[in-house]
Amino acid sequence: MPETVVAHTPAPKAAEAGAKRTALFGGKIPLAKLRDLALVPAIVVIAIIGQIVSPIFLQPDNLINVLQQMAEIAVLVLAQTMILIVKKMDLSLESTMGLAPGVAAWLVVPTGATHGLGLLPGAWAVPVTLAVGALIGVINSLLIIRFGLNGFIVTLGMLIVVRGTLTGISGGQTFFQLPESMLYLGTAEWFGMPASIWLCLLLFAVAIVVLGWTSFGRSLYAIGGNVDAAKAAGIRTDRVLWIVLVTGSVLAALAGLMLSGRLASVASAQGNGYIFTVFAAAVIGGISLNGGKGTMFGAFCGILLLFMIQNVLTLGGVPAQWIGALNGLIILVALMISRITGGKVQE
Repeated sequence: MPETVVAHTPAPKAAEAGAKRTALFGGKIPLAKLRDLALVPAIVVIAIIGQIVSPIFLQPDNLINVLQQMAEIAVLVLAQTMILIVKKMDLSLESTMGLAPGVAAWLVVPTGATHGLGLLPGAWAVPVTLAVGALIGVINSLLIIRFGLNGFIVTLGMLIVVRGTLTGISGGQTFFQLPESMLYLGTAEWFGMPASIWLCLLLFAVAIVVLGWTSFGRSLYAIGGNVDAAKAAGIRTDRVLWIVLVTGSVLAALAGLMLSGRLASVASAQGNGYIFTVFAAAVIGGISLNGGKGTMFGAFCGILLLFMIQNVLTLGGVPAQWIGALNGLIILVALMISRITGGKVQE
């Protein structure tokens, strides 16, 4: 009898989508592709231009100032990057950045200081801030994952609800007289540099390791690349999505705490408009809006480049009214250059 040959059907390759991602370091993950480092030359060029425009650009005080102002939005970029990699998006992060510390201030600021209720001691401010962020993430996750609603519409609606809630509890005013616990991350220094900068760098370092070297990180890329293949490979996709969305909201709350500490207040409009810069930084940094591609290193370079350009424009005496328009133009040019030199920004 002729020998019967049984063809082996290959197992579903959920990691195939994840393999498309650009990674930063070696090991099982290939060395960074050129696209990962594509913004580094641009950052160097902007640094040189900045020094030509103003001799104080490369002074330590100015660089620390840029990094400190960048730190809060950079944490939002980190949160949004995780969410984009799994092919979701969260527009409500900017309003979470305002409401989470706003609720904490509302509950702990003494009566008579704006709209403070003085119901809780100051030590509760940080836990309350993070808890509010987590609650918003849970609601978003419930609507998006459990009920299958469109993530864009859900988070847009949540953005409006959260922003309106902050305006309501604050009466449209700004909370002052914040407790020391809320001021710490914005005022403390670690090893001669603001704590917010160290925290931002630490969070990005952890994210780079998680996305590059852990099975959880590979799950994110697999889900963003092909969620059905990820399910077939045994990845608990819903659980991963819950973790990502809730973590993103908690990070937004933490970013709000950093900003409130630096400004020693919580404004009723805190965070408004930040989401545009967040998306721009992520996309310029190589994060695909279609999921499954990009690295945290690229996202960090994207937000760093934007803030360096803004600082150069300010030092160059460009009127503040024009900086927004120029930033938008720079973003469009950067996207076109990225498409030409590194292939498609989005696929």
